[in-house]
Amino acid sequence: MAAIKTIFWDLGGVVLTNGWDRDQRARVLTSLQVDLADYESRHDAANFFWERGLSTAYDFFAKTVFHADQPSRDFSYDELWSLVCAESKVLHPECIDILGKLYDARTYSLATLNNESRELNAHRLDAFRLRPYFDFFICSGYVHEMKPHVDIYRAAIEISGQAAEQTLFIDDKQENCDAAVSLGMQAIRFQSPRQLIADLAQLGIEAA
Repeated sequence: MAAIKTIFWDLGGVVLTNGWDRDQRARVLTSLQVDLADYESRHDAANFFWERGLSTAYDFFAKTVFHADQPSRDFSYDELWSLVCAESKVLHPECIDILGKLYDARTYSLATLNNESRELNAHRLDAFRLRPYFDFFICSGYVHEMKPHVDIYRAAIEISGQAAEQTLFIDDKQENCDAAVSLGMQAIRFQSPRQLIADLAQLGIEAA
């Protein structure tokens, strides 16, 4: 097995909560008395472009919440966006500790590999002070493709400057790990911080 030189991290489900997943949408939109069924009927088509960085958050919510078929809202885009951002929280503080140990070791390049809109990605990196841990960022909102499509992994490998087998990908979804492995990357499916530390140790990566 090749020595690992770059470690790619998913964020939602590993370090942080998800950004704008079904549970977050239900909480925020119900609190604003938005018809969830109507919203969900519009979500996927608009989200295809938003999470790939091909539309803005403002455009996304104009199509899903503030669209012309609905009566005028008694809240603004800025008020909605504030509630969207407030849904993001640290899921596993221990994973930030692991990131810190790997960063301090200066042995590996660290990068994100996540599905997220440009705006939410920027908010989450800044709000939880994650930027300093990473050398670069592979986000669907930047590279215009989403996991598990192989093109986002190809971009990650090429930008890392390493051979695929010298990269490691950490993600909580098996299908995303499988896609990485199909291109020759090594992968760990995240289940808990303790399990992650043990799996890293098996690869010769000290993170405890």
